[in-house]
Amino acid sequence: MDETEPTTPRGGDKQDHTNQREGEPKVQPRIYVASLSDYNAGRLHGTWLDADVEAADLAEGVQAMLASSPEPGAEEYAIHDYEGFGPLHLSEYESLESVSTIAQGISEHGPAFAHWAALVETRDVEALSQFDDAYRGHYPSLAEYGESLLDDIGLGQELEGAVPAFLEPYVRIDVEAFARDLELSGDVTACPGDGGVYIFEGTV
Repeated sequence: MDETEPTTPRGGDKQDHTNQREGEPKVQPRIYVASLSDYNAGRLHGTWLDADVEAADLAEGVQAMLASSPEPGAEEYAIHDYEGFGPLHLSEYESLESVSTIAQGISEHGPAFAHWAALVETRDVEALSQFDDAYRGHYPSLAEYGESLLDDIGLGQELEGAVPAFLEPYVRIDVEAFARDLELSGDVTACPGDGGVYIFEGTV
């Protein structure tokens, strides 16, 4: 990924705000898979599986759960619950490949990846892999992202050179309007969550 500092309203202080959440507990995505044969027989038989593993490992966990079913010939299963996937909704019959890809992304990047997966509304691996290029960080508000972006492009220094000293105390930038227009124009998308907003470049 290109780490060059952005000079236009399509970047931001990504590094600082990406890392500010590193001290929080690691997210552990999990799914609860249940045997449909048992469910149809009025019995609950299932198990929780850590989802941030390869799809083949998830499949092994599912098969082990089915093999231990008291219902003879139990072969079908469904995802009856899940946690650690943030705003993303998993269907009962979500493919294990999708679950694995998204869960590993969440484990690597944190809750931001769950918001990205929900935003792009796809399980396509190529689309999900664009997270690194799109993510701009987690900010307390869209306005604070806009303020950080203006700082990055050196607007304060530009104003100092363009405005007479006696007028500087009276010159203000409408940061909230600037940030709002960034989103309205499609330069960024803000996803509310975890006490702030996750900022992604562009509009999906």
